[in-house]
Amino acid sequence: MSYVNDPIADYLTRIRNAYMANLKTVAIPPSKMKKAITEVLKGEGYIDEYTEEGEGKNKSLVIKLKYYKEKPVIEKLERISKPSCRIYADSDNIPKPLGGMGIAVMSTSKGVISSRMALKERIGGEVLCSVY
Repeated sequence: MSYVNDPIADYLTRIRNAYMANLKTVAIPPSKMKKAITEVLKGEGYIDEYTEEGEGKNKSLVIKLKYYKEKPVIEKLERISKPSCRIYADSDNIPKPLGGMGIAVMSTSKGVISSRMALKERIGGEVLCSVY
C-alpha cells in the first residue's frame, strides 16, 4: 500500500475512473472529509447512495454511481484547491462551474457544503473541487 499525498484528489480520481469503466459502485478508503464530500454529491443528485462497509483497516466507503441513459451523471470532477496551493473564495466570489449548472464543493465554517448552499448562506471558504 502506498502513501497518498492528496486523499481528496485520489477520491475524485477513483470516482472518475469508475465512471470511465462503467462500474455501478466504487469502494474508497474512508475519511471524514471524503464522507462529507460524498454527502454533498448525494444531496445534489450526482450519486445514488453510499454506505460504509467493513471494520477497522478493512473499512471502505462504497458509492453507488448514477447514470442517465447509460451515460454518467458526472461529466467532470476537478480538484481546485490543492495541498500546495489552497484556493479560498469569500461570499462574493463563490465559483459557479459551468455557469451555475454545476457545483463547487466547499469547506466552510459550517462544514463541507455545495456552492449553492454557500451562496444561500452567504459564507465563503476553501474551494475543494468542482463537479458537473
